[in-house]
Amino acid sequence: MEIEGRDFMNTPPLKTVRFGGNVVATLAKFKQGDTSDYELLKHQLADPDIKDAQIINWLQEFRNCVTQLSKDHEQLIYVVLRLPWLGRSPAVVEEYLAFLSNLVSAQTVYLRACLKMVVSNFTPSEFLSVCVDILITQYDLPRNFDQCHQALQLIARYVPSTSRFLMPILTENFPFVQKSSRTLECYVHNLLRVAVYIPSLRRDVLELIISRMLKLDVSASRGEIEEVEENAVQQEMKGEQEEEGLFDMDEDVCSVKSSPAGTNVMVHPVAERLDTLMVVLLAFIKDMCHVNGCLDVEQTKDLYKDLVCVFDKLILPTHASCHVQYALFYLCSFRLALAEAFLEHLWRLLQSPSHPAVLRQSAAGYMGSFLARANFLPVATVRACLDLLVPWLHLYIDSQDSGSRAYCDITLHGPFYNACQAVFYTLIFRHRSILEGDMKKGLAYLQGLNLERIVMCQLNPLKVCLPAVTNMFAAITRKYQLVFCYTIIERNSRHVLPVVRSSVGGDCVSTNTNPLDSFFPFDPYVLKRSSKLIEPLYQVWEEPADTEVDTCSDADEDDFLRGETPETKGVMGMTPGSYESHLHSPSSVGSPPIAFLQRPF
Repeated sequence: MEIEGRDFMNTPPLKTVRFGGNVVATLAKFKQGDTSDYELLKHQLADPDIKDAQIINWLQEFRNCVTQLSKDHEQLIYVVLRLPWLGRSPAVVEEYLAFLSNLVSAQTVYLRACLKMVVSNFTPSEFLSVCVDILITQYDLPRNFDQCHQALQLIARYVPSTSRFLMPILTENFPFVQKSSRTLECYVHNLLRVAVYIPSLRRDVLELIISRMLKLDVSASRGEIEEVEENAVQQEMKGEQEEEGLFDMDEDVCSVKSSPAGTNVMVHPVAERLDTLMVVLLAFIKDMCHVNGCLDVEQTKDLYKDLVCVFDKLILPTHASCHVQYALFYLCSFRLALAEAFLEHLWRLLQSPSHPAVLRQSAAGYMGSFLARANFLPVATVRACLDLLVPWLHLYIDSQDSGSRAYCDITLHGPFYNACQAVFYTLIFRHRSILEGDMKKGLAYLQGLNLERIVMCQLNPLKVCLPAVTNMFAAITRKYQLVFCYTIIERNSRHVLPVVRSSVGGDCVSTNTNPLDSFFPFDPYVLKRSSKLIEPLYQVWEEPADTEVDTCSDADEDDFLRGETPETKGVMGMTPGSYESHLHSPSSVGSPPIAFLQRPF
């Protein structure tokens, strides 16, 4: 039956083949105890072959008696909410949206049911998610999603408390992280769309998405992903060589065959899911901060505040995440004031005695890694941060050198050691930029940091820093005659750190080469598609040609720490024991004022 272009709001219901009375009469009979027509009505509504004209007819009748649809008719309403309205003609969609508006306005008891119905359509069916390329045009998922958001916005307009009920439903319906990349992509994309037109939910939505992404991130280490990808490339090259030997007469074989390694698809399944979600999240960040290609400062500030809150709650306490934190890295690249605000935030965490030591140590790691890897940071910002960190280290040494705790102990001085490693790591990456232009002034600045006192103090930071960091720092400082570290390194090597006996028994022991349990949050980014946004902002490791370091990796390696940092299983969140074990660290000492971060946004 032709219904396109019909003014259904001002015309009577279309005549269709149906059984039983109208909805008003059926409800009246049900109230008197006669359920025959009522059950027949539910059966007809559940017909999988129901036509557009029939749906319109039923919905108009339901709208006329919406005030009678009390809690007693819950099962009937659930059947109506399962009507296949998405992807139907514009007349059906408009009538269904009008029905939803009337229902939630007159019967708020059905608000949760309506929200659940809409959110359940935020992902394609399993069949669709497997056959995306063939079916996405046929089923027009983008159009269906648009209609879902249209419904959600209508509900939110008529029921102001929608956001309070919506967030738990969004959380409950989040797909399991092992679902297909397409399923996760659709759901996350739709969540972020909700955050645009219901801005009060944005922080909660970001928290939900990032918490799920962290589960993926910590389940696949950087080394594991790289190994799987490299093996796939080698297997493909081996297969191509064998194929060339067998079919060298056919020149088209190799050109026709598609190559996973030559595409942007990750072979590692967890990495592929995470890469897909990172693309969506980074695109959202860019779109929210820019209007017509220009940065919107106020919107950017608001998004930054939300992301920093999520960072404090989820990312900072998560050990050994590799990629999710790059969302904040990317946002900070939009404006120098953002990057400086982030550094100031990390600095406050590091030097605040009110925070658990384990979080202060993590903040130091983020600060050092960000200073080293963010190529959009000018040298003035790097020097300003060193002017905060290094005096704080000296003040800490002053407070400890004459006391009873003036000895090497990670439990007592964890934040101090991590701050030392952050300074060493920053200087390894940034010493060239500090010395560029005016070598004399640069050297005078580095000499003024008095690094020798830090290295030579009784707390002995070189003993607990990563060997790769220690050796590279020693080589650079020796070259510029800033401090001679090798005497301390040799002495430390004669006093081996406590060993950990093998858990399987026997005499096998292993030396703990990473006593600080260090990880550098902004180590090389290995996800393929989303890396296109990160690479232009990233400072890669450049091997010093004139500095000889025993532990340096090959010249083509990006990270001089490769192979030096033991692979650690990621741990999301902190346990009460984690906090208690660090509560007895010494209080933080005073710090100089932060002047460089006070520029107007």
